[in-house]
Amino acid sequence: MEGKTVFKMTPQRAAILEYLDGNTSHPSAEDIYSAIQKKYPMMSFATVYNTLEALKAKGMLWELNIDDQRKRYDPNTKLHHHLICEKCRAVVDIFKDFDLTVPADIAQGFMITGKHVEFYGLCPDCAKNG
Repeated sequence: MEGKTVFKMTPQRAAILEYLDGNTSHPSAEDIYSAIQKKYPMMSFATVYNTLEALKAKGMLWELNIDDQRKRYDPNTKLHHHLICEKCRAVVDIFKDFDLTVPADIAQGFMITGKHVEFYGLCPDCAKNG
């Protein structure tokens, strides 16, 4: 098993996976910790963080750097884009491909293998409340 990451399943890790399953809120490690700690009060923040890092390394979730204050996580690893509220930081998944090409003179020799587009604006609640 040399070179393979072992992912030992514990009740705490199972709770984290359950919390993430189908979760579209793009939670932070802090959000996950707060939700899981109610059931497992002795669980440390390090357990949540280390589990997220292990899941990220296995390609089971994306780490999003869309929030200046904290990393957010997306358990949906199917190619998609994000719409982000500039005020409340709500994130919405967009499952539509956009025909975007980078001209060769700008690509500087890169062989482009994927894309992730982030759209920014105000969600309906923030727009309504000024």
